[in-house]
Amino acid sequence: MSCGNDNADASTTTNDAATTTPGAATEAPSAAANADADKGLDLIAKSDCLTCHKVEEKLVGPAYREVANKYPNDAASIDMLASKIISGGAGNWGQIAMTPHADLSKEDAQTMVKYILSLKQ
Repeated sequence: MSCGNDNADASTTTNDAATTTPGAATEAPSAAANADADKGLDLIAKSDCLTCHKVEEKLVGPAYREVANKYPNDAASIDMLASKIISGGAGNWGQIAMTPHADLSKEDAQTMVKYILSLKQ
């Protein structure tokens, strides 16, 4: 199974993502980081990401909090994860492939990743 654009359940999963406070890390995030996180959450809510991912629990793909806890919040991780969103693939979290999102700009993918990494505990 891979990510699709089945938005039938988007309202319930979007609420899950929206109730999580961006920047819930132990350090106080900057206003710019909060703005990026807010924009990233908005981009995720408008995409098909929530078909396969939730904030706190594994669905088809890993929970966003698991991703945040696995990778450092740095430029290299942001770039790598944004590229993974755009190109898709499998292997980092098991053999279920993530659908490529080739129509997504690198900047938007990076903004989405910034939101995800802001969930680090």
